[in-house]
Amino acid sequence: QVQPVESGGGLVQAGGSLRLSCVASGRAFRPYAMGWFRQARGKEREFVSAINWSGGSTAYADPVKGRFTISRDGARDTVDLQMNSLKPEDTAVYYCAAAGGSNSVSRLAEDYDYWGQGTQVTVSS
Repeated sequence: QVQPVESGGGLVQAGGSLRLSCVASGRAFRPYAMGWFRQARGKEREFVSAINWSGGSTAYADPVKGRFTISRDGARDTVDLQMNSLKPEDTAVYYCAAAGGSNSVSRLAEDYDYWGQGTQVTVSS
């Protein structure tokens, strides 16, 4: 069973930075895409960013474009999200997701089969 596990959330002031990491343990079939989604209190889960196996294809939601950077390490089972110039509206639980056999970068939650438990990011004003 594949289980993504996130780390790196926390509390930061507006304008600050955080780096989220996710390790997808137990992965059997490669290559596959990974992504980050977030859900603020009272709102639906939304796409943040995604990356394919090689790291050569990425996608970002418009609100984070130019501030967030997604990357994948050499082992490919880890994905990081560098978040700079954070804003209070970035406050949410951030979820890591792994696709179950697709290497296509997707903005749709239904295209990802495995989800982490989430890590809280809080940006104070």
